[in-house]
Amino acid sequence: MLVNIGYGNSVAKDHVVGVVRNDGASIRRYRTLLKDSLKLIDATLGHKARSIVIMDSDHAFLSAVAAETLEKRFRSGEALETEM
Repeated sequence: MLVNIGYGNSVAKDHVVGVVRNDGASIRRYRTLLKDSLKLIDATLGHKARSIVIMDSDHAFLSAVAAETLEKRFRSGEALETEM
């Protein structure tokens, strides 16, 4: 099942490990580590990154949607019609 993470970008719900807010020193270090290893995917379309969606493949997506909103989408099953 795909879940919208903002601006028409979606991720597979089954492969998401966690969603974290994009603040704090430890998250910034993690974000830099991912960027340096080419495992960070920017899905913000130039907007401010408000959360990071961490995948089971050690990749992560930057999202312009707040972590609290994404958490509600994942929990409520608010997903796209497309099944994987």
